[in-house]
Amino acid sequence: MSTLKEICNGLPLDPLPPNRGRDPNVPHAPVRTPNLTAEEERLALRNALRYFPPSHHAELAPEFAQELRQYGHIYMYRFCPTLRLRAYPIDQYPCRTRQAASIMLMIMNNLDPAVAQFPQELVTYGGNGQVFSNWAQFCLVMHYLSEMTEEQTLVMYSGHPMGLFPSLPSSPRAIITNGMVIPNYSSRETYEKMFALGVSMYGQMTAGSYCYIGPQGIVHGTMLTVLNAGRRYLGSDDLRGRVLVTSGLGGMSGAQAKAAVIAGCIGVIAEVDEAPLRKRHEQGWLMEVTSSLDQCIKRIREARSSKTPLSLGYHGNIVDLWERLLLEYERTGECLVDMGSDQTSLHNPFNGGYYPVQLSYQQANQLMSTDPNRFRTMVQESLQRHVKAINKLSDAGMFFWDYGNAFLLEAQRAGAEVEKIGGRPTEFRYPSYVQHIMGDIFSLGFGPFRWVCTSGNPQDLTVTDNIAATILEEISANVSDRIRQQYNDNIRWIREAGKHKMVVGSQARILYSDQKGRVSIALAINQAVADGKVSAPVVISRDHHDVSGTDSPFRETSNVYDGSAFCADMAVQNFVGDAFRGATWVALHNGGGVGWGEVTNGGFGLLLDGSEGAAKRATLMLNWDVSNGVARRCWSGNSNAYETIQRTMEEHRQLRVTMPFPVKDEHVLDRALQG
Repeated sequence: MSTLKEICNGLPLDPLPPNRGRDPNVPHAPVRTPNLTAEEERLALRNALRYFPPSHHAELAPEFAQELRQYGHIYMYRFCPTLRLRAYPIDQYPCRTRQAASIMLMIMNNLDPAVAQFPQELVTYGGNGQVFSNWAQFCLVMHYLSEMTEEQTLVMYSGHPMGLFPSLPSSPRAIITNGMVIPNYSSRETYEKMFALGVSMYGQMTAGSYCYIGPQGIVHGTMLTVLNAGRRYLGSDDLRGRVLVTSGLGGMSGAQAKAAVIAGCIGVIAEVDEAPLRKRHEQGWLMEVTSSLDQCIKRIREARSSKTPLSLGYHGNIVDLWERLLLEYERTGECLVDMGSDQTSLHNPFNGGYYPVQLSYQQANQLMSTDPNRFRTMVQESLQRHVKAINKLSDAGMFFWDYGNAFLLEAQRAGAEVEKIGGRPTEFRYPSYVQHIMGDIFSLGFGPFRWVCTSGNPQDLTVTDNIAATILEEISANVSDRIRQQYNDNIRWIREAGKHKMVVGSQARILYSDQKGRVSIALAINQAVADGKVSAPVVISRDHHDVSGTDSPFRETSNVYDGSAFCADMAVQNFVGDAFRGATWVALHNGGGVGWGEVTNGGFGLLLDGSEGAAKRATLMLNWDVSNGVARRCWSGNSNAYETIQRTMEEHRQLRVTMPFPVKDEHVLDRALQG
């Protein structure tokens, strides 16, 4: 068993570790089909061997060639550490600076088998959200971080550590880019080739920026979405006896079961892969499991009648579940579902993100590698059936929304009936949850602020939970009713969070807060570290899925209607601005959530070590991190953002934002264009 010290020594070359191959005891990523030419295979192999001295090439080349042909990518399984990867306490990493140790802790958490979806393929979530492209990169990164001083920055090119470069103590300790492809070449087909060649990588959002905190990271956002969907669609805060049907229990979507119960409703979640379903059940996130549609219908009726919160995992295809619910409606006239959505990984529809109803799970995995064109056709046929059942139940009174997983986008491409007559380019028959629910919340400045207690001590998490709750309660006493509703939801969440056993991996927490709340919580936690009330530094970050982190026309910016939804200035400015305002590390990605070529997103990590410097960095960076997005949303015409940025300028006299003048008389436009 290797040790932390040993995995920080760089690539083990003398001797080479034994090639143990893939571990049969953990889930593995689907086989990729990059369709490389003979010359491209040669290039992929040459690229992989760059990490090793020529004296090892004769031994490694056949092994890497076999991986490429068998799995569609060179993962370098031989170099996967035998040490259990997890978020070890920060003082256990052999480092020269705690900033570097904090990055190591977050990387290790992303690859923890309890957290990661496919740990040996370095996939954290989403089917293809990579931390690194191969295990050689992991070894080198850990070595560089162990050697790093506070006058160096680690430069990461799509999983590849370009090296340590001289910089200032105030500079980020790591700059990460993933998938930054020239726009004309940002197609799925080129991605598959580039990833197979080892030259680019899909970092999703928080996988490739080392900020994933397990499914808790989306439980809270999902709970807020369900609560606000109930308010909007059902006209009620009370969701007892209401039924939400959706799909996916993998990395991100695994949060749905827990969120449904916390929100008080009945969540029925379909999942074709037994491994994540069992994992969520064993972790206590999922209350019941069945592979029987009859049992599903029976339990829905019982829970509706008793108004008992329930999370029920259906081991089977979501299309079968929707069609059975439709059949029940046609037989009885009773619509058993109030709200519906989908969280399969449709950003990755033809390589394991979506399983067609016509095939078993095993058959699908085989066909996607042996006959990708046939598999693609079956996925599209399945999506047509999927949407047909949803449309009929929607006509019967169910409210459906797109959960930002490219479901409606891919359904449209498959020929399903999701068109919105007269709609804008980002609009479909059903709204995205950003357009109807979360977009206005983002425009108030609220988003998924999160922190990790690097001690690994649950007591530190309890202390920080109390700090956050107290601060939110203080701020909420002096805000408008609309903002108070968001504060109250988050106070309820943070006061209850510890009871729901949501920690998977690192001792982490998430809540949605606005600019004032984020800065206040960060400063209070930093002071608690300085005072010894929290025993070790705390890392703060956020999901990229936030007010200013992401430009995504079919999700985060789908409610931007001034024509700029397809522009990516905001995410790039966010990345650059966070870097020079004090972030410990920053990341900029192509892809994430809705797919390669569909989105640009930026993220950060910042270490709160109790110092005055950390307090200054947190204040400057977090204020910018939120205001950047609110200002952009204000300029695009969002009234919530207009009010929010006006109020922020009054509180921060150095902030000066260009405000839009509305066209109050539409006839002015008519006359001008007709004349």
